[in-house]
Amino acid sequence: MAHEIKLVTEAELRRVVPLDLDAIDCVEQAFEKLASGQVVMPPVLSMALPDINAEVDAKTAYVPGLDGFAFKVSTGFFNNPALGLPSLNGLMVLLSAKTGLVDAVFLDNGYLTDVRTAAAGAVAARHLAPVNVSTIGVLGTGLQARLQLIAASKVRPAQNALIWGRDSEKAERLAKEMNTFLGIDVKASSDPSDLVAQSQLVITTTPAREPVLSADWLHKGLHITAMGSDQEDKNELDPAILSRADTLVCDRISQCEKLGELRRALETGHLPGTKGVLELGTIVAGSANGRRNDDDITVCDLTGTGVQDTAIATLALGKVNRAHAGTTVTA
Repeated sequence: MAHEIKLVTEAELRRVVPLDLDAIDCVEQAFEKLASGQVVMPPVLSMALPDINAEVDAKTAYVPGLDGFAFKVSTGFFNNPALGLPSLNGLMVLLSAKTGLVDAVFLDNGYLTDVRTAAAGAVAARHLAPVNVSTIGVLGTGLQARLQLIAASKVRPAQNALIWGRDSEKAERLAKEMNTFLGIDVKASSDPSDLVAQSQLVITTTPAREPVLSADWLHKGLHITAMGSDQEDKNELDPAILSRADTLVCDRISQCEKLGELRRALETGHLPGTKGVLELGTIVAGSANGRRNDDDITVCDLTGTGVQDTAIATLALGKVNRAHAGTTVTA
């Protein structure tokens, strides 16, 4: 019996699946479902390939109630720019939760991963950042720095933003671009400690292997979302930050213990264990408290979960079908 499969390119996905409140709400609902305990989400298959300066991740999750579930492969081959190729790539396959047949193949080159990653940052900001944010600070100058700032601005509109990076020229260029795109005052900062001092919401978006944010810079009312650490050798935050947080949140504790900032805090003894660490889904679901008062220091450790991939892939297929996008093939 013939079966139809939708093939969708990156260009088509960019047209019909923007980084907007739909995407943010979709990922937020996925975290809420994750907290129900009914989601089946195996550990990330993660390979670091240092001899070729690359990494590969594979993620999936089955979410009861959704028509399909996604398998996502994302690659980072960091020598590619010298070949005139992008560093990040990958694809998603959406399979039917009823039959296991392939419903769609998204040849997105990592675009859907970029959207769902930024959306998760916005979910963290929505539930953990102060209600009133005048300045958003971003450490990093890559694609996620751009997307995280855009996403955060949709849930915590700010008048100002500051961007710091090791490459000051990249920080200047991104600040200029975001100034025009967001229509707010965005400036490059030469001093990350000053950036943190001026910001109420700080997002770290780097592939750093040594901390770029010191515990000495913490101040009352600060929220930090760290999303760069998704491999065992990455570390953006001074481990002492996690022990000093009034509320410490992970997207998935078991995953952050291996791949996130939580791993380093446990290894160094700054945290004796995971007691008291919350998962973002429990806060979204209302079964745990996030920010309790304006003076709290809150931290969210995001490593990227398979449930986000299933959620964004499901959203994407609905938007693709409504827009009559993609190419249908019969298998």
